[in-house]
Amino acid sequence: MATALHVDEGSTVPLWIRRPDLVNLTAYAVAALAFTGQLVALLLRGSGWPTTLSVLLAGGGVALSWWRPWTGLVVTSATAFAVTAVGHDPLSLWMMAVLVLFSVTFRGKQPLIGTAVVAASFLGAFMTVGGFRGGAVVGVAALFTAIAGGATGAALRIYREHWWTLEERARSAIATRESEATRRVTEERLRIARDLHDVMGHQVAMLSVHLGVAEIGLPEDAEPSRQALVAARANARTVVVETQRILSLLRRGDDSPDDEALRPAPALSGLETLIASFGSIGLDVRRSLDLPAEPVESSVGVTVYRVVQEALTNAHRHGAGTATVEVRGHDGRISVVVENPNARPSSGSGSGSRLGLVGMRERVESSGGHLTVDNADGHFRVRADLSLTGAAVR
Repeated sequence: MATALHVDEGSTVPLWIRRPDLVNLTAYAVAALAFTGQLVALLLRGSGWPTTLSVLLAGGGVALSWWRPWTGLVVTSATAFAVTAVGHDPLSLWMMAVLVLFSVTFRGKQPLIGTAVVAASFLGAFMTVGGFRGGAVVGVAALFTAIAGGATGAALRIYREHWWTLEERARSAIATRESEATRRVTEERLRIARDLHDVMGHQVAMLSVHLGVAEIGLPEDAEPSRQALVAARANARTVVVETQRILSLLRRGDDSPDDEALRPAPALSGLETLIASFGSIGLDVRRSLDLPAEPVESSVGVTVYRVVQEALTNAHRHGAGTATVEVRGHDGRISVVVENPNARPSSGSGSGSRLGLVGMRERVESSGGHLTVDNADGHFRVRADLSLTGAAVR
């Protein structure tokens, strides 16, 4: 049976939980010792054959209970009548019956029925053939030893089942967490692919336009060059058509509504609207946007937009107080810093699944940038630094 990691290691699970057969073997070993001790005592006292036969019958009942729990329990318990009738103390036989009862209930049999069988045999022998020998103390002891044997076996069985139930929940939680991580990363990669397809489709379309302009400007005698440009434009149109087809498949491959799926890829120009949308749902955001004047590669604009979006989403879900967004372009690079106070004092790496950070890091690195995340001084900070031209082509 598959077990959780710490169960496989066996460092924290009691042996009797992992090996319940050892519990049964121990109970039967103690019962065998009681049986052997009773036989030795009978031989030393020179008891008659009725007493010896009663003890042997009890031992047979113990052995039978290994394969036939109920039959063995009834036989072992019933010998209390025989031993009491011949005038001997049935203490050792009571012990054997209680151990059998313990094993029977530990193996999952009905504890109330088993306890009733043993208690009825003990009290019946005490009150009938025993003639109340020993007084009320013996009767009470007979009753409570039966209850103790049945209750202990049932309690240990329930505890063991509860332990494995918790382990199964732990395994399910681990599997669910890993599945959720895979799902979130896959969703983010799909979104990256959609954005990059938008950017590529736009750039190829512009290339086709410029090829058309170049074709128009060619002299009449430049037929070879014109044919090459016509072929290049045809190839560009093919790329655009294929890109749009793949893009349509990608965007409809998830649960996004059609209007959301077909929305153009975001850019730096949409940061103000994005930040305002978080303000409309109750997040206090202070912004400082100093966007670069020089042209920015489309994929870089998409990456900056998504970093701010994911960071503000985390701030809204897990943060407290005012979030700050700073986007600045300088020396051919663009930097993004999003910071928010933690909702609770941080300990270690903070709370939450942090799965969104995986996709964010992949997106930044795919654009040739660098992402750092820290959770110090009670504030959660996301920093991204990218080149305006994106990742270098190798």
